[in-house]
Amino acid sequence: MRKLILNILAFGILTSAFAQDNAIKDPYKKRPALGFALTFHDFETAEDLKNSSVSDVLDENQWSKTGRMAPGLAVSYFHGLTNHLDFMARIGGTFLSYPVPDKPVSSTQKMLLEMDANVNAKMLSDKYWVTPYLTAGVGASQWKGYWGAYVPLGWGLQVNLFDQAYFNLNVQYRVAVTTSTTANHLFYSFGFAGSLFDKKEPTVIPPPPPPADTDEDGIVDSLDTCPTVFGLAQFNGCPDGDGDGIPDKDDKCPEVKGVAKYGGCPIPDTDGDGINDEEDQCPNEKGMAKYSGCPAPDTDGDGVNDEVDKCPNVAGPGDNFGCPVLGIKSYEIVFKTGRSILLPRGKSILDTAATYLHSHPAVNVMIEGHTDNTGSDKINDLLSKKRADAAKAYLVSKGISEDRMTTKGYGSTSPIADNKTSEGRAINRRIEIRIQ
Repeated sequence: MRKLILNILAFGILTSAFAQDNAIKDPYKKRPALGFALTFHDFETAEDLKNSSVSDVLDENQWSKTGRMAPGLAVSYFHGLTNHLDFMARIGGTFLSYPVPDKPVSSTQKMLLEMDANVNAKMLSDKYWVTPYLTAGVGASQWKGYWGAYVPLGWGLQVNLFDQAYFNLNVQYRVAVTTSTTANHLFYSFGFAGSLFDKKEPTVIPPPPPPADTDEDGIVDSLDTCPTVFGLAQFNGCPDGDGDGIPDKDDKCPEVKGVAKYGGCPIPDTDGDGINDEEDQCPNEKGMAKYSGCPAPDTDGDGVNDEVDKCPNVAGPGDNFGCPVLGIKSYEIVFKTGRSILLPRGKSILDTAATYLHSHPAVNVMIEGHTDNTGSDKINDLLSKKRADAAKAYLVSKGISEDRMTTKGYGSTSPIADNKTSEGRAINRRIEIRIQ
């Protein structure tokens, strides 16, 4: 047993020497530190684990009861081996009644002395505030003349409080090696540790002064084509203000992105239609991208391009979507005088409108009724509306959907000729059919 204790001490000395050899490549290696901890030994839960399963023990929730645990104190020594490996040695004492295997359980509590050496494998370095780790090692114990050996296995959590001081939580399952004198048990440790020495700051040798870099662009003056202007390495220290890949000293348009073909200026757009001349098939006439820079076509030449012209093959005004206004004079339709009844001649003229609407099923129309100024407004307003409704009813009878037509009577409010002459009054008595 004394040989085992000597081996534990030798293990600690060797790991400390190993740690010093790796100080340079492991800047976050822990410095030697001393800690104090409150410990707890639990033999009953370990026995439950042996006789049942982990899930059963967890379900019964006996493992967390402090009545099963014997408290004690321990002193710990920590020394970093690398950024992620720490050596931990611990000496502890606890007054308890030790369950020596195959021996009657003593009712007398005596001091249990333990000493173990462990290696803590940290998942993170001490650079971080919280560091979880796994631990494994070898240990020796003595209670009432019984010497024993065990292997501690477990996990821990280190919480950094401030520079080189930290809280340490450690949970172990200690596996008996000398089974005749040692019992398996759970071990808990809660404590604090702090560095034994001040942190040694490395000696810093100041570097030689850097070569002159007047514009501070990272290119020394001796290699900088533009040493007084902040620039880019790819242009030997000269700037490229517009980022077009052409240095300002060679760029005819240094503030606007361009192409080398035009000396750093953008591709021209002569007609200003937003399509550059290289892609514009009509570079001297404003157009649309859809037509490769040329204007939208206007097949019927009425000034309304085909994209919005509902009658692209027949000229018409823009306010009627490029379609001709179906203007029909009242006297041509021949309503009965002062009434809204269509005569046969009027029906034949409306047949032309029906034919047009059948051939253009997407077109909706407004049928407007107008009168001259003869008579009162009350009579003229009503008469103009009734005549518009009569025209609509006739078109419905010809198979035109009622939903495609709306009517409105304007009376004598919208003359297009002089009401002072009979000819003018005849022109003003009209029906107009407009595309909506």
